[in-house]
Amino acid sequence: MKVSYPIMMNLEGKKAVIVGGGKVAERKIFGLLNTGAEISVISPEVTEEIQILVTEGKVSWYCRAFSEEDLAETPLVFAATNDREINQLVKAAAGPHQLITIADDPDGSDFHVPAVVRRGRLNIAVSSGGASPILASRIRSGLEQQFDESYESYLEFLFTVRQRILEEVKDPSVKRKLLTAIVSQEFLKSNNREEDFQKLYNELV
Repeated sequence: MKVSYPIMMNLEGKKAVIVGGGKVAERKIFGLLNTGAEISVISPEVTEEIQILVTEGKVSWYCRAFSEEDLAETPLVFAATNDREINQLVKAAAGPHQLITIADDPDGSDFHVPAVVRRGRLNIAVSSGGASPILASRIRSGLEQQFDESYESYLEFLFTVRQRILEEVKDPSVKRKLLTAIVSQEFLKSNNREEDFQKLYNELV
């Protein structure tokens, strides 16, 4: 069985074109908002939520029907209308070096947008390979409970102290002990992570 290749893409400064202005397009936009991508929406009409994002300057809206020129210089294309014929027109217009996802044609898509749990730097993606988005959503709900909001500050802590360890600690065995120790329930649940880490650091270094 052919499998998909999971990746985390850096979209900072890259164009993403979404054809469609309904609820499906809205979900795609919200998934892109904090990526740094330049988001363009092509649709005669958009939802109220999308209009708010346009007013806030977070999204560019082109109030018209789709044309092939809309895909110029964009690596990422979302065909997200409720009209299969239009979605197929978008697919036909996409070039060989453009990645496209089609709302009503998972088999004809280059990629799928997974169900995602985001906790700051922590991103957990779940995909059913197009078999059942509902199942993927249920799994995501379970992960949201397992990895609650406390993980956001915990990941920031891990990022900061890891940089310090890599820069300051020369002994490989001590470095490994520190990196292993901070990934624990003790540090996750601690209200004084920095102080606890400094004590451990002083003991080992």
